[in-house]
Amino acid sequence: MSSKSGPPVEIQYASKSEALWANVVSPAGYVLAVSYPILAISTGARAIFQLFFRSDIENYLAVYLSAFAALCYLTATIGFAYRRRWTWWLSVVALGVESFMTLVVGTWSFIEPDLIGRTVWRHFGEDYGYFPLFQPLFGLVWLFWPLTMEAYGIRRKRSS
Repeated sequence: MSSKSGPPVEIQYASKSEALWANVVSPAGYVLAVSYPILAISTGARAIFQLFFRSDIENYLAVYLSAFAALCYLTATIGFAYRRRWTWWLSVVALGVESFMTLVVGTWSFIEPDLIGRTVWRHFGEDYGYFPLFQPLFGLVWLFWPLTMEAYGIRRKRSS
C-alpha cells in the first residue's frame, strides 16, 4: 500500500506585505505571547517565594519590584495573545512602563545596590539573561510594526 503525496502546496498571498505578516511578523507575536508568561511565572514565583517563605529578607523593595514586573509581563501578554484594539494599547503601556522601570532600576542598582537588592530589573535584568532589557523593546517594535498595527485595527489597511 503506497501513499502518494503530491508536490508541496504553495500558499498564494495577495501582496508581499500579507506574506510578510503571515510568515514573519505574526509568528513573532506568538513567540512573545509564549515567552512573556514564562518570564511572568519565573518572576512572580521568585517574588512569592521571597515574600512568603524567606525570613531573612530585610529590604522588600526588590520583592515588590519583581512582583510589579511579573504584573507588567502578564499585562503585556494579553495584547500579544488577543488581537484587539484595546489590548494593543494595554500592551504598549505595559511595555513602556516595563522598559522605563528596567532602565531606571537597572541604573539605580549600580548606584545603590543595597537599596535595589536582587530584583528582576537589577543590572538591567542580569539574573534573567537580560531578557527584561531587550524583550520589551522587541515587543514594542513588534507592536508598532505597520502590519501589526493593521491587524489590531490601529492603522487602516493599505490598499494593494
